[in-house]
Amino acid sequence: MSSYPKPRTTLQVGDTGKFTKTISEKDIFRFADASGDYNPLHIDEAYARSTRFGKRVAHGILTAGIISTVLASDIPGIGTIFLQLEIRFYKPVFINDRVTATAMVEEIMQPDRVRMLVACVNQNGEDVAIGNAIVIPPKETEVIGVPSGRPENE
Repeated sequence: MSSYPKPRTTLQVGDTGKFTKTISEKDIFRFADASGDYNPLHIDEAYARSTRFGKRVAHGILTAGIISTVLASDIPGIGTIFLQLEIRFYKPVFINDRVTATAMVEEIMQPDRVRMLVACVNQNGEDVAIGNAIVIPPKETEVIGVPSGRPENE
C-alpha cells in the first residue's frame, strides 16, 4: 500500500490547497549543495550581515520549491506534472520562517492544462511570493469545467 497522498478525484476553478514548512539552516545548506548556489547571502552569516537584509536569506527557488510541494501533495496531487511557473518575490525568507504555500485553480485551459494561482506567505501573513503555474493534473482526476469545443477525455 502506498503512503503517497492521493490526487483529487475532481478539480474545478476555485479549488484550493496548501502546504506549510519551516525553513531551516539545514534546508539552505542542502539546497546550496544540490543546486551549486553558494551565494554568500545564503550561507555566510558575516557577509549577509553586511547586506540590506542584515542576515542570511533562503534561496528564492527554495521558496518556490514549496509551491511544487503543494501542487504535488495536495492540489491537484500526486502525479501532477509542473509545466510552467511565473513568480514574483516580495519579501525574503529567513532561517526559521514558517512558509505556507497555497495554490488555487484559476483556469481550466483544457483537460490536461490547468492554470493555478500560487502564493507563499510567512508566519506573519506577509506575501513573500506570488505567481501562477500551469500544470497537467493526474489522469485519474476528473477536470470539471473544460472549455466548450474541447473533448472531455482525450
